[in-house]
Amino acid sequence: MLRFMPVGDSQTIGSAGEHTWRYRMWQHLRATYGGPFRIVGPRETLYDKATDTADSYEYADPDFPRAHLAGWGEGWRHMTPLIAEAVRTQRADVLLVSLGLIDLGFYTDADQTAANARLFIAEARSANPRVGMVFLPVIPNVRAESDVAFATEVAHFNTLLAKAVADLDEPASPLLLASAPESYGINLDTDDGTHPNASGEHKIAGAFAEAMYQAWDLGEPYEAETA
Repeated sequence: MLRFMPVGDSQTIGSAGEHTWRYRMWQHLRATYGGPFRIVGPRETLYDKATDTADSYEYADPDFPRAHLAGWGEGWRHMTPLIAEAVRTQRADVLLVSLGLIDLGFYTDADQTAANARLFIAEARSANPRVGMVFLPVIPNVRAESDVAFATEVAHFNTLLAKAVADLDEPASPLLLASAPESYGINLDTDDGTHPNASGEHKIAGAFAEAMYQAWDLGEPYEAETA
């Protein structure tokens, strides 16, 4: 039994009324992964914009394994202290991690954010020395379109994240850096310049799926029309 745990910020938790990329990934794995698997995590809810709380179960399709470790406004600095316990209690084998945007936007610069990412990896391995991790770089967003200094920090962090993955990759605990979706656009693939709409959800799930297929021969290439 392979256990996948999505870890992320607002792009991963999603908000009331959405499917989320987590749903798209589950659909893809169900269609293409040849063995038993589970989606795991200590949380299940969506964020409710109306109440400003993460207590909604109003998924567009609630009939799927909704577990995750994601939070609206939470980044590397928030998830790093939680990841060891989550990996241990959920018995996670593979982490699908999409973090960084909120850190760079509100909390830490690129160097500090990358340091937190390295600590995150160490903490996850302390709970499961054989855990695999797939990281998505910070993808296009509306602030990076209009704020040159922020765009520079995003680019610098993405470079540092790639270096961390290369430096820390181990055969027993493999690390992958997914490629940002080439065609991802803030006008086409988001509702507000940051949070993915349906096509954006497919592209994020596809980025994770493609990385695992190419590197680990896990599943098959992602096809949005069947996921």
